[in-house]
Order: sequence, then C-alpha cells, then structure tokens
Amino acid sequence: MPRAGLCSRWGGRVLPLLLAYICYLLLGATIFQLLEKQAESQSRDRFQFEKLRFLENYTCLDQQAVEQFVQVIMEAWVKGVNPKGNSTNPSNWDFGSSFFFAGTVVTTIGYGNLAPSTEAGQVFCVFYALVGIPLNVGFLNHLGTGLRAHLTMLERWEDQPRRSQLLQTLGLALFLALGTLLILILPPMVFSHVEGWSFSEGFYFAFITLSTIGFGDYVVGTDPSKHYLSVYRSLAAIWILLGLAWLALVLPLGPLLLHRCSQLWLLGRGLGLKEGGAPETSGLPRPQKIPISA
Repeated sequence: MPRAGLCSRWGGRVLPLLLAYICYLLLGATIFQLLEKQAESQSRDRFQFEKLRFLENYTCLDQQAVEQFVQVIMEAWVKGVNPKGNSTNPSNWDFGSSFFFAGTVVTTIGYGNLAPSTEAGQVFCVFYALVGIPLNVGFLNHLGTGLRAHLTMLERWEDQPRRSQLLQTLGLALFLALGTLLILILPPMVFSHVEGWSFSEGFYFAFITLSTIGFGDYVVGTDPSKHYLSVYRSLAAIWILLGLAWLALVLPLGPLLLHRCSQLWLLGRGLGLKEGGAPETSGLPRPQKIPISA
C-alpha cells in the first residue's frame, strides 16, 4: 500500500497548513473588522449628513438631482477622473502616467484608481498583460539569479578563516541595510514630501506597492492641486521595478544572513569553551551548507 502511505503523508503535511491558512484569514478578517468598521460607519454618516445639509442650503435641488450628480462623480472617479479641481487637471493618460500604468499592469499591482475605458484599450490591456506579466517574472528571476551569482563564494563560507567569515557576514548585512535604505526608507520620504503624506503613509504606500497588493487608496501623482514633474510617475514606475528586483534578491539572503550569524555565534562559543579548558568541539557535526540560489 505505498500509494496509501504517500497520500497519508501528503495529507499530514497539507491539512495542518490548510488549517493554519484558514485560521490566519479568520484572524485577519476579525482584526480588520474591529479596526475599520466603526470608521466606515462614521464616514457613511458624515456623507449622508453633508448631503442633507447641501439640500437644505439649496432648496431648488431635490433628492433625485443630487443622487444623479453623485452618480456622475462616481463614474468619473471609476474612469480615473479626479472630481476635485477643474478641466485643467493634468491628464491621467499622458506619457508619464501611461508608463506608470503599464508598470502596474506587468507587475500585477493594479491600484484600481485607473483603468482603460475604451473597448480597444481593454482588449489591448488583456494581451499586453498576457505577454508583460511572464516577461516581468522572467526578468526579475534572471536579475535575482545574476546578482546572487556574485555571492556564490558564500557557499564555501565554512572553508574560510573565521576573520573572512565575519567580514563576509558584515558585508552581507551592510548590503541588506543599504538596500533597505535606498528602496524602503528614502523613497517613502520623497513620496511623503511631494504628496504631503506622513512618513507612515509613505511607508505604507511603498510596502503595499512592492508587495503587489496595490489597494489604490494611496497613489502617487494623482492630486490635482499639486504640480508634479513630468517624469515623476515614470521615476516611480522605475522604482517599483528596482524594488521588486531587490526583493527577489533579498528574500533568500535574509535567512542566509541569520544562518551565518548563528554559526558565528556557535563558533565563538566553541572557541570560548576551548580556551576555558572545555572538551574539544571538533567532534560536533559540521553545519550543513545552505545554497543561496533559489
């Protein structure tokens, strides 16, 4: 009964993961409901109050006329038109904004604040995504592999002197720290300054973007009251591509750094015991190498 045993082992691994997955979703749903439901209710009540006050101030209007106007605003918002400002607002489909939109398509971020409204644009978007998404995945995989190829010396880490091990570990930690600064710290500061956000809002936007969640509640270059550089959104799209490539490299390097630090700690502890007259530690099993390639 080898097949039955295989199915039993597979089920023994999958069922706990499935249970943990469902519990995690239930936990998230509960916490989000507790945090957001009251704020949503307050926003809805405020909107209804402002609408009624508007009707009281302008008695020549009736409820139906206001509802029709609100519907027009909602349709304009869905099509990417900001209802604030006037017709002189910058276009959502100039080259810089279109380049930014193309980047959100191939990276599957999809903020949802802008989408093609013409039938030809929707058809082109489908075929553009069919080609662009695999191209983006292949590019990120090859870029991450190429960058990791420069770090293959870490696979021979245990064969090197302890001083070299320490230097390599510090170099890897410095690389991760600089990458975090250039990808996750400085860009949110720039976005916060340009958009008038707090740093926490800028960092929230950066994380939601680079994780390809893309809620669309915060999007750069959409405030009609601000005058943006023509290349602002194009630079934001390039930052997204570089950030995704950096994450493709960092995700396997993070566990590697923790493994190296733990080995250094064990080696230092072993040397300290040896100097204190403790038994030799050469009989301990040698730590297993962890390849850095995914």
